[in-house]
Amino acid sequence: MIVYAIYLDGRVDAVQKISSPTDLEGDDRPRSDLYHLDANPVEGQTVYVPAYSHVYHGAGAPYLLTITLSVRNTSLDSEISVTSVRYFNTEGREVKSYLDKPVRLPALGTTEVVVDRDDTSGGSGANFLVEWHAARPVTEPIIEAVMISTNAQQGISFARRGSVIKVAVSQGEAAPQPPAEASERSD
Repeated sequence: MIVYAIYLDGRVDAVQKISSPTDLEGDDRPRSDLYHLDANPVEGQTVYVPAYSHVYHGAGAPYLLTITLSVRNTSLDSEISVTSVRYFNTEGREVKSYLDKPVRLPALGTTEVVVDRDDTSGGSGANFLVEWHAARPVTEPIIEAVMISTNAQQGISFARRGSVIKVAVSQGEAAPQPPAEASERSD
């Protein structure tokens, strides 16, 4: 019985050491030896953003939506330039270009484009193409469309995040070569 009590006492001490927060490795103090890198740094992109000027409900009736395109610079210390924001309709035709000149976004800055609820030119398959560039590699901005509408006591809202379809590459880096023309190929 004494041996068993000593054994249990040893097990309890071991459990207390493991569960004691002061004995856990690491602490909450910032480490001065860590160096933080930007996540997936890039110098520019073309981003496809799905949007909806309306969705269908009931017997196929359109429910009109206001679209807010939001471009958010996630860099902590660098600005980016939004160089193009183009709006396309369901058939893939450009409806409107929103920028006459580039918009500079400071670190953590945001710009928005609003498509009014009554503007149905985009259709249910509307989309934006957003191009942006930076002077040096930065973290990717968050680019998304938020659709919203309210009617009486009902409301609808949802968001769609953009997808990168092109990445800007510095000329000093090895960029993929465009495919050779058929006339240049040797068969």
